[in-house]
Amino acid sequence: MSGDGWTVGRVAKRCGVNVSTLHFYEQKGLIHSTRNSGNQRRYEADVLRRVSVIKAAQKMGISLGSIKTAFASLPGERTPTMEDWQNLSSGWQAELDARIACLERLRDSLTGCIGCGCLSMKNCPIYNENDKLAEEGPGPVLLNRGGGLEDGGH
Repeated sequence: MSGDGWTVGRVAKRCGVNVSTLHFYEQKGLIHSTRNSGNQRRYEADVLRRVSVIKAAQKMGISLGSIKTAFASLPGERTPTMEDWQNLSSGWQAELDARIACLERLRDSLTGCIGCGCLSMKNCPIYNENDKLAEEGPGPVLLNRGGGLEDGGH
């Protein structure tokens, strides 16, 4: 690549994203560009890895806010090394482990509940008569409290 940097179109094509996605990432502070004399965006080659990490992290369910926080730990004055990226990804390990455990509970619970066919409303771990669980907060209360669906299986 020449010293002029990568154009937004070339980065978008290389990363498999839309130009508007790169503009959005830049607006959110996830990637950075400079401007040439014609006021066009130019990116350094390390933006390719940043965009790849963003896409991979999003596939794992990591929010853009968490990605931005993690990127703040990367060096700004140089291209991040493999060790820098490994340190960043290890920070997501606990979050991903918790998410995997929750998904496994959900999978195991739904298989048992849907598969049993008993429709035993008094014993069903997901039945929520008169929306009593709303008193405990919004969202999937049984899953959020950790004991969740697996405690009342069929």
